[in-house]
Amino acid sequence: MNIATTRGTTSRAMSLPNLLTYGRIAAIPVVVGCIYAQSILDQPLWLRWVAVALFIAAAVTDYLDGYYARIWNQQSAFGRMLDPIADKLLVASCLLMLAADGIIHGWSLWAAIVILCREILVSGLREYLAALRVSVPVTKLAKWKTTVQLVAIGFLLAGPAGDEVVPVVSMMGLALLWASAIVTIYTGYDYFRAGIHHLIKEDEG
Repeated sequence: MNIATTRGTTSRAMSLPNLLTYGRIAAIPVVVGCIYAQSILDQPLWLRWVAVALFIAAAVTDYLDGYYARIWNQQSAFGRMLDPIADKLLVASCLLMLAADGIIHGWSLWAAIVILCREILVSGLREYLAALRVSVPVTKLAKWKTTVQLVAIGFLLAGPAGDEVVPVVSMMGLALLWASAIVTIYTGYDYFRAGIHHLIKEDEG
């Protein structure tokens, strides 16, 4: 690889959209740490508000990195690879911490399980389809699913701290989590159907 190519690759890796994605990943241990300290170590409730603020900032970067990549023509293969990974890491780590925290409990655990299983399914399908050089675009419904999912997690991260302000914050979070899980099943089925279609074509070929 020559010097010009190396510099070009480094420049794309350090572009603002990718830096925003790095920031989203960096926020994960801090958000999880705040909830762990408050719930498991019985620290003050204000830590939950810190977690919520960082989570909101991380969720906003999910929109901004794609927006700036498009308007500044800074889209890259590295960014396309890292962006969905950052999203899945953020969602999965928060759901696991909220389950350990007890905010997600009982039947609501099934909603979290559905969401996590769908993410694993879609990741596997995308990897398989990428090997066939097949791209599966993200649908508008999938984007709405992600939005509802992030809002639900935000409410649940506030948890008891939010309930002190508005008593139904945790309940609203759980309701939105179930709504997200239901849409997740539908969008996951769409991805699965597309994967099976290309699998059958590959076998017949």
